[in-house]
Order: sequence, then C-alpha cells, then structure tokens
Amino acid sequence: MFLKRILKRIVHHTTRLCITLTLTLTLTLVTLATSATYSHAETQRYMIDTKGAHAFIQFKIKHLGYSWLMGRFNRFSGSFNLDEAQPENSSVNVTIETNSLDTNHAERDKHLRDKDFFDVKQFPQATFVSQSITLTSDKRAKITGLLTLKGISKPVVLNARYIGGGTDPWGGYRQGFEAATEIELKAFGFNYNLGPASEVVQIYISLEGIRQ
Repeated sequence: MFLKRILKRIVHHTTRLCITLTLTLTLTLVTLATSATYSHAETQRYMIDTKGAHAFIQFKIKHLGYSWLMGRFNRFSGSFNLDEAQPENSSVNVTIETNSLDTNHAERDKHLRDKDFFDVKQFPQATFVSQSITLTSDKRAKITGLLTLKGISKPVVLNARYIGGGTDPWGGYRQGFEAATEIELKAFGFNYNLGPASEVVQIYISLEGIRQ
C-alpha cells in the first residue's frame, strides 16, 4: 500500500513537470515567432528610382593632376532593404551597365569602353552587394560590400549619409541616401598608364528609393 502511494505521487509530480515544460516551450516558441514576425515587418524594401532619374552614380579622376575629369553611369538598377529601428540590419544591391559610361566626350567614352579600360563587351555589368553596415552617427554609416568590376570582386567601404524620407505627391513613400568612396584602378585590373596623379577614382552615389 505504501509503495502504491509513493508511485502515485511520483506519477503526479512527473505529469505536472511535463505540463510545465510543455507550457514553457510553447510560450518560448510563440515569443520567438512574434519577434521574428515583428523583425520582418520592420524591414521595408525600396526600389531605386532610376525611372524618374532620382538616382545617380558619378565618378571623378584627376587629369594630369591639374583638373578633374568627371563622368557618370546612365543605366543602373537596384534596391535596398531598410530597417529603420535597426539600420545595421539593412542592405543594398546595385547593378551597373558599364556600357552606359558617359564623360560627355564621345571619343574618350569609346576608349573607356574598350579593352584598355572597362572592356564592356566582356564585362557588361558591375555590381555592388552590401555585407555589413556600421552606424557612425544618427545619419551616417559605413557600408561594407563586395564590388565586382571587370570580373574582379573586392571589398569596398561606402561612407553613407541619410538625407531624408517621407510621402511623395503620387501616394508613394520614399527614402534617400548619398554615399562616397574611392578605389584604386589597378586593384580592379585597370592597368592603362594614366600617370601617378590618376591612380585613384572617387565615386559619388545619390539614391532615392520607392517603398514597395
């Protein structure tokens, strides 16, 4: 009789323990699912507004060390995912049509598109895909990403700044950023000798995205 009472108590406590563990596990899973849903809701996707010409990718390089030669890419596309609550979780990707290079000089542009420089027939696109974002102030961040140019992929850091965001007159919602960086020509296979003053290219980017 005594043994039966002991066994009954053990079964009772074991059942209570199983119920407690089940409830705890269920609540934990619900919390994680809610957090994941909330996190997903915080990230918004934006398409870069190239159709309305509200985005620019420009570059400049010194000419003989006496002045700046400036140019741009007229065709590119991309998007960015923005988490306003935690900007470090954001990301950006851009694809550039290298044949759209434009320095406002037809003969020079023809040479730049040739094998001495961009070799656009073999490498028609250049891409940038972000890998990490580090905030440096409320509106500034360093965006580390992989730049692929002439088939060579190397990490670069964009110094980015948030410009502003809000509704537009057409019922949409927009966010805008600018960024700058510089790259060494030889690092991406540009071996044409332009002289010691022209080994580094400065890049400026202005992007306005429309929320999807």
